[in-house]
Amino acid sequence: MDKMSSFLLGLGIGVGVGLLFAPQSGEETRDLLLSKADEGKDYLKKQSEGLRGSANDIVDKGREAINRQRDSLNDAIEAGKQAYREKVDQGYSQPV
Repeated sequence: MDKMSSFLLGLGIGVGVGLLFAPQSGEETRDLLLSKADEGKDYLKKQSEGLRGSANDIVDKGREAINRQRDSLNDAIEAGKQAYREKVDQGYSQPV
């Protein structure tokens, strides 16, 4: 948010200075203000799209990590079951 607040501060200062020193009519000044507001809106829209994309990447990476952990856990459980079966089978095949 530091970049966004700096941008908005700069935008406000620029508009203020422009209003003080520009010899424009009221209509031209309103058009300028609308133009600057649209620029700010576009900037915020681009920033939010970038943040949304980053968030989606993080969620996807987290999901992949969880799936890898789940697969590893399932493999470990299956190996444990197999070892148990082999041990039980050895116990029944040995003479008493």
